[in-house]
Amino acid sequence: MMVRYGRLGVAGAPGVRLDRSEALRYLGYTGQQVDQALLTRFNRLADECEKAIKPVFAWSVFDIDEKRTRWEAPEPGAKGTLNACDTGPNAVEGCSAVSGPEAECGNGLVRQVALEGCGLVLEGNSIAEHLRGACKVALMACTLGAVSEREMRKHEAISVADGVMFGSCCSAFVEAAANVTEGLIVSFAHDMGLTTNWRFSPGYGDLPLSAQPALLKALDASRRLGIAVTSTNMLVPVKSVTAVLGLFEKPADGGEARDACAICRLRDGCELRKRGVTCHG
Repeated sequence: MMVRYGRLGVAGAPGVRLDRSEALRYLGYTGQQVDQALLTRFNRLADECEKAIKPVFAWSVFDIDEKRTRWEAPEPGAKGTLNACDTGPNAVEGCSAVSGPEAECGNGLVRQVALEGCGLVLEGNSIAEHLRGACKVALMACTLGAVSEREMRKHEAISVADGVMFGSCCSAFVEAAANVTEGLIVSFAHDMGLTTNWRFSPGYGDLPLSAQPALLKALDASRRLGIAVTSTNMLVPVKSVTAVLGLFEKPADGGEARDACAICRLRDGCELRKRGVTCHG
């Protein structure tokens, strides 16, 4: 299926607005009194963020390759199965997003969801549960682009406070761009008579960050959007988002709950949860 690309707010693509309350929340604001001069400064930086940065996006929908997908993890050494670390002649090339020391050799095959038409295999219990019952899988990416890196450095050079506030505005802006991109996928699914669950990014649960390169390649996002991956699988520009959604012929069980906290490794010490809010809406 073709990949949809675009710049939000341009050529018929929906626009995006920076959620200032979200940006303030990233700064730790919980309703306390804020100095008016500081608030004016924050709003000026938010205006500059929206003016200088135009987010870009890409998304596409893929069928699930049931032959290579493992909804359940077989026992170690099960007949006719391959270990994630197999390197012999019967090993499947590119079969896993996890390779090398990250793979759990000898502990049985991990669950995985393989997509047709691209080299991406999504590994882990969390993503297998997230996509269980899906008939198709959508991939998405969005970024604030290189200009966001330049603008953040500029404001950091002006003052530490400006750098922190502008960075929070960029974080809220890319989150808003991800919401709009997700909305395009939801609308597409609705037109096909399908429903979706919520977006799930590499790093959530046990879906490894090592899935990033193949996900970006499936969307040609490095060339089209200018997103690169570091040696530790972090995205550059920093203000970028990649994610996976399931498309279903009937409503996904619990999809509306959006309980990403349930599978987050940082939930026990999360400062946001202590304040009664979450990072995912």
